[in-house]
Amino acid sequence: MGWMKSKKRSNPPLDLNQVFLFVEVVRAASFAAAARRLGMPANSVSRHIQQLEADVGSRLIHRSTRKLTLTAAGRTFFERCAPPVSALAQAGQASMDDHKLPGGLVRVAAPADFFDLFQIEWVAEFLAAHPRVRMEFVLDDAKADLVGESIDVALRAEHLVDTNHVGHKLVTTYFGLVASPSYLAARGVPTSLDSLREHDCLPQSNRTGPVVWHLQGPGGASEIQVSSRFRANTARAVLRAAVAGLGIALLPHPVTAADVQAGRLSRVLPEYRREGADLYAVCVSRRQIPRAVSAFIEFAAGKLASNVGLRR
Repeated sequence: MGWMKSKKRSNPPLDLNQVFLFVEVVRAASFAAAARRLGMPANSVSRHIQQLEADVGSRLIHRSTRKLTLTAAGRTFFERCAPPVSALAQAGQASMDDHKLPGGLVRVAAPADFFDLFQIEWVAEFLAAHPRVRMEFVLDDAKADLVGESIDVALRAEHLVDTNHVGHKLVTTYFGLVASPSYLAARGVPTSLDSLREHDCLPQSNRTGPVVWHLQGPGGASEIQVSSRFRANTARAVLRAAVAGLGIALLPHPVTAADVQAGRLSRVLPEYRREGADLYAVCVSRRQIPRAVSAFIEFAAGKLASNVGLRR
């Protein structure tokens, strides 16, 4: 049947894994050395190179018991394929490095007064260190629906036991006594817990009537009823009143840290304190937390612990 023409068989495509092995063998100048570098049996490497030579249709490597040398065809093949193999390896490494770098949007749910506790300057520092990260803060005293509101991490004063969530303890907070230098210069520095009775104090409360502060000191648990001419129901308002010289305040240590460091407030009776709550970062339970989220959790824990002297 002369009218039927035979079709020329096309060569199968080269196995790029075998091309990569060939380049590694040449660079290592040894099958055994290349096999050790790649974590493969030497006979497997040799078998793949033999298959590559069969696909190319030419011997590429002269083998001997003492050394390995390239044939003319092997030298030409190496010069042609080594640069793109290197470029592919570099591209793969760059992609892996990109994957390791924190990036993307991080949505954080936190109490309404969160930035009384966590300095906004720390957020700026975190974003400067991670230019691929974007952040959104949802500030509300109500507990967020992590899944329904697409929240990556919620910062809470307590970790609710929930099989769908995982909590990471950040710090344990405590409350300390502070007052402005101007107030202390005018009214004197308290020398004992009882001497607070002679001072204007600044309760954080929305209730009328007597205020009792419960504190831990050298002698254990103590309590003192304080008098006030000013009170407010937010830490921020009480802090401003203390800075303005209106009296002595009992506030969370991180809330007052910046003003103490700047000299706007001074610690009063530092041996007395009130234990606060454990602060947790709560995430939806998953096998792998996004790197940007884990980076922020670690950053926040470090900042709270090192900058305001809290315990992790």
